Amino acid sequence: MRHALVCGAGGFIGAHLVRRLRREGMWVRGVDLKAPEYAPSQAHEFVLGDLREAAVCAAVCDRAFDEVYQLAADMGGAGYIFTGEHDAAIMHNSALVNLQMLEAARRAGVGRIFYASSACIYPAHNQQDPDHPDCAEDSAYPAAPDSEYGWEKLFSERLYLAFRRNHGLAACIARFHNVFGPEGTWSGGREKAPAAICRKVAEARSGEAIEVWGDGEQTRSFLYVDECLEGTTRLLRAGEAGPLNIGSAEMVSINQLVAMVAEIAGKRIELRHVPGPLGVRGRNSDNRRIRARLGWAPSRPLREGLEKTYAWIERQVRGLGGV
Repeated sequence: MRHALVCGAGGFIGAHLVRRLRREGMWVRGVDLKAPEYAPSQAHEFVLGDLREAAVCAAVCDRAFDEVYQLAADMGGAGYIFTGEHDAAIMHNSALVNLQMLEAARRAGVGRIFYASSACIYPAHNQQDPDHPDCAEDSAYPAAPDSEYGWEKLFSERLYLAFRRNHGLAACIARFHNVFGPEGTWSGGREKAPAAICRKVAEARSGEAIEVWGDGEQTRSFLYVDECLEGTTRLLRAGEAGPLNIGSAEMVSINQLVAMVAEIAGKRIELRHVPGPLGVRGRNSDNRRIRARLGWAPSRPLREGLEKTYAWIERQVRGLGGV
C-alpha cells in the first residue's frame, strides 16, 4: 500500500484530498491545527498539530512517504488577505510551515512533495484589465504581487525549487485559482467569493438586494474542488516541477457570478454595490502550459460546480447541515 501525508487536512481542499486518496487505495495521514469542520476526516490517522513547529513536522513526516501534499497555510478570501490587518501573521505562519515541512521531508527521504501556491503571486499590473488579464506562468517576474499573501507564496515557490535543485527533493508546484465547492468556509470573514455569494443569495428573499464589493465588474475564474484535485494528483505523479496554473479558463465578472447563483436559486436578486477589499481588477487561469505538460486542463462548466455548492450552502443556512 502506498502512503500519503496531507498537510492542511483539516481545511477545505485538504479534507477533499484525503477522501480522494482513500478512494484510490492509499494509506493517508492527515495533519492540521484543526479537524475538518463539516465531516470527520477520512484519514487513517489524523494528527492535531502545529506545522510551524519543527518537532511536529518531524513527527508527522516520519517515513519516506510516497506522496506529501503541503496545503497548510494562513489564508482566506479578499476580506481576510486584502485588508492589511493580517499581513504579518499570513507571512510568518505560512513561511514557517513551509520551512519546517521541507526540512522534515528532506530528512525523511519522501518520494514527492506537492506545494499549493496561488494565482495571487502574479503581478498586479498585469491584472488591471478585467477583460484581458495576463496570468501565464512566465509572467510572474518581475514580481509584483498584490498582497503579502502573494509575496509569501512566491517566496515559498522559490524555496521548494531550491530544495529540488540542491537536495534532490522531488518538489512539484501548482498555482491554484479560486478553488470552491461544498464544505468550504462560507461565513465568518475568510470565505471566498463563490461561497459568500451563495450564502448571501440563500439568505435573501426573492426581490431583495445583496451587497457586492466594488462595481462587480472585476473578473475571476473559479475552479471546482474535484478538478483541483485531479490536476494536483496528475501534476505530482507526473513529477512535473512547475509551477503550473491549476484553474478554470471560464472567466466571469462578479456581477455575472451573482446572476448565475440567483438563477440556480430561482430568485430575483438585486445588487447593492458597496466599498470593500477587491484585489486585482481581473484574473483568469492561463491553461496553455498545463495542457502542454500534462495533456489535461480543467474543463467543467462553472455552473455545474455552483449548483452543487449552492445546494450545500443553502442547507447550512437553513441549519440542516450534512455533506
